[in-house]
Amino acid sequence: LQKNRQSQWKNYWIRGVLSIPMISSFFLITYMGPIALIVVMGVQIKCFHEIITIGYRVYHSYELPWFRTLSWYFLICVNYFFYGETVADYFGGLVQREEPLQFLARYHRFISFALYLAGFCMFVLSLVKKHYRLQFYMFAWTHVTLLIVVTQSHLVIQNLFEGMIWFIVPISIVICNDIMAYLFGFFFGRTPLIKLSPKKTWEGFIGGFFSTVIIGFIMAHLMSRFQYFVCPVEFNSETNRFSVECEPSDLFVMQEYTLPAVLQNALKWETVNLYPFAIHSVFLSSFASLIGPFGGFFASGFKRAFKIKDFASTIPGHGGIMDRFDCQYLMATFTHVYIGSFVRGPNPSKVFQQLLMLQPEQQLGIFHTLHSHLRERGMLPPAATQTE
Repeated sequence: LQKNRQSQWKNYWIRGVLSIPMISSFFLITYMGPIALIVVMGVQIKCFHEIITIGYRVYHSYELPWFRTLSWYFLICVNYFFYGETVADYFGGLVQREEPLQFLARYHRFISFALYLAGFCMFVLSLVKKHYRLQFYMFAWTHVTLLIVVTQSHLVIQNLFEGMIWFIVPISIVICNDIMAYLFGFFFGRTPLIKLSPKKTWEGFIGGFFSTVIIGFIMAHLMSRFQYFVCPVEFNSETNRFSVECEPSDLFVMQEYTLPAVLQNALKWETVNLYPFAIHSVFLSSFASLIGPFGGFFASGFKRAFKIKDFASTIPGHGGIMDRFDCQYLMATFTHVYIGSFVRGPNPSKVFQQLLMLQPEQQLGIFHTLHSHLRERGMLPPAATQTE
């Protein structure tokens, strides 16, 4: 028992020491602002590499052609599609200035499909007799990996464009839950939580939940004060730079809330001033604490199926990059769905970018239609009548 405890303490110190540069790197990414797009792609490529490598070890033993080549080709195709969609949505002004980009934007989906179709044909041509089942198995492996890693990485980028706060807070609360659950489990853990992860305990799970909700609430309250974090990220085509300047939405303006009678009696307060986003953070933190860990359980089951401890050995004491991001991808998907369902309204900037993609005649038609509509609603003065 003592030897096992010493091993736990050794692992604790290794994880703790290496967590410092990891957290420092996260603060650096935060300082970089929208340039974090590059980091997201780097993490995505590394996670893809770790998962594909596991499959390659199985596939390579049969000496069948093209698996790794096709896997990376499909990664390029899918990234081309998603990043192309992002450019069309958020970089409309830049696209309008550059004629080659106009062509690529106009036929983007056709080009993406043609690229994928080329890879599909290469896969069919690579089929080898007696190994059909294994090859289709690895074809499915690649596509599931693309779905898990690349698609959800794209959602991280979409969240970032909604405002840095939607990028930083979800990532931070997952990290917070991971740390606090580990600490509570290490010092107080007695009751096993799930067989897939024998080291997870109910004490760590519950302690992590309450800690994450509190820390997430405080973080959301503090960050809501700064325009840099709350404003949607936009690309200024005149300066060719990202900008985060805006009039903060009601979500980030202090509001007065009346407390329930029970809390009024307990706290002796009738009202409290809060940022609405701080309330949203409670739901985000609850998901990160209660559902987010199932991303880790899923990864644990995956690793057990292939009898491996970690996806890779990139970070001593932590495993591979995918070992650190197994919960982050699930959290990013929830955040994107949450924004679309409960937060996001029409985005004037995005609508304007789409209008810029239209022909001048179409833009003029929309202008006249909008002008007539606003006049009918009394928001514009009626047209002056001409007198002879």
